[in-house]
Amino acid sequence: MKQAYKILTIASIFFASCKPNLTTTKPVAGTADFSKYLAVGTNFTAGFADNSLYKSGQQNSYPAILSTQFGQAGGGNFVQPLMQTDVGYPSAKLVLGTVTDCTGSSLGPVNFSGSNAGDAASVASQGPFNNVAVPGIKCTDYLTVGFGNQNPYAARFYDNLATETPLTEAMRLGHTFFTCWLGPYDVLFYAIDGGIGNVPGTQAADISDTALFRSIYNTVVDSLTKNGAKGVLMNIASIADMPYFTTIPPNGLVLSAAQAAALNSQWASNGNMSFHADSNYYVVTDYASPNYTRQIYSDECILLTANDSIKCAGWGSAVPIPTKYVLTRAKIANITNYTAYYNNIIQQAAAKYNVPYVDISSFIATLQKGIAFNGVNFSSEYIAGSAFSLDGIHFTPKGYALIANEIIRNINNTYHSTIPYADVNSYDGIKFP
Repeated sequence: MKQAYKILTIASIFFASCKPNLTTTKPVAGTADFSKYLAVGTNFTAGFADNSLYKSGQQNSYPAILSTQFGQAGGGNFVQPLMQTDVGYPSAKLVLGTVTDCTGSSLGPVNFSGSNAGDAASVASQGPFNNVAVPGIKCTDYLTVGFGNQNPYAARFYDNLATETPLTEAMRLGHTFFTCWLGPYDVLFYAIDGGIGNVPGTQAADISDTALFRSIYNTVVDSLTKNGAKGVLMNIASIADMPYFTTIPPNGLVLSAAQAAALNSQWASNGNMSFHADSNYYVVTDYASPNYTRQIYSDECILLTANDSIKCAGWGSAVPIPTKYVLTRAKIANITNYTAYYNNIIQQAAAKYNVPYVDISSFIATLQKGIAFNGVNFSSEYIAGSAFSLDGIHFTPKGYALIANEIIRNINNTYHSTIPYADVNSYDGIKFP
């Protein structure tokens, strides 16, 4: 199934402790064999961050962090289809820099300046790879023949672009252990695009059909476990825990008395709109409302990508925020319901194939309140929280280290392993200029 590839894309009780014990016992594999570790997944598994894929992001992906920890208990080499540069592919990554707009100059996300020459070149000859994650891939793509010809990331490392499926590429390694985090983008594309897709549908902006998801997901897990390999299955996080969907508050329209009076006059024909001095709900487009306009409800979302136009183009006040930048109650219900459907399918597969189910969604949700690791605090707050990268969906290296540690906790509990936890504070967060 061809995708229109758009690039914008925590803790257990253990992490609540300020000083976790990183080296409690001698590392042992227990009943698992980490000698050939395979990572299956999408953007998160690839190390995607800051709205792009780049070399240091891949090197600090949660599978790369896991492989380092597995190495202390018999883990082998971990080969990834690394980019040649740290610029970002296919477009440059986001970095913090000086942003000049209608409000003056401030620190904010800007595109990195540099050449990514060579990043598109094939590295297939370096395979088979331990990390076969492909940014933009859906679970429902995993049996698509010739997928490497449809996705620029897969095209870089698939062994046979014309005949190979993502599953056949994954099975080339002959793995002994795996992590599988498939499914996030079966619903995230729809959410990131403001819910403009079909529910369900077969295009990139659509939510995937649950019956097709179930069939393909079970086929993947059946293949991953057929050779006796152990592993873990990870579920899908809620958009309610991602800064891309939560940074702009619905009632973030702050007005003076004069501004409120002007808007009350402008929107007088809309009987359901009212403004006052102080905080107000933003004005959004809704084709079912009078004049196709209303104020956003408190339980709806404004996408992070609307921020600049809210500041400088009058969006949300004199100009309604376009519908593709708003997740209404109906759209959020679609996202919430299908995320639950998919997670139920993943949990059932875990039980069927006797593989531990890692509730990564609950783990990520703890960032809303914040967690501490060795005295350093992390949260889901945009930029300041350190866990999420500048795209507001994917993680920083610190965030990916937190993810890796939650996976390790589940592995140790299930397979009687004693894999050491990674030192989260030794990894980078948001880099300031």
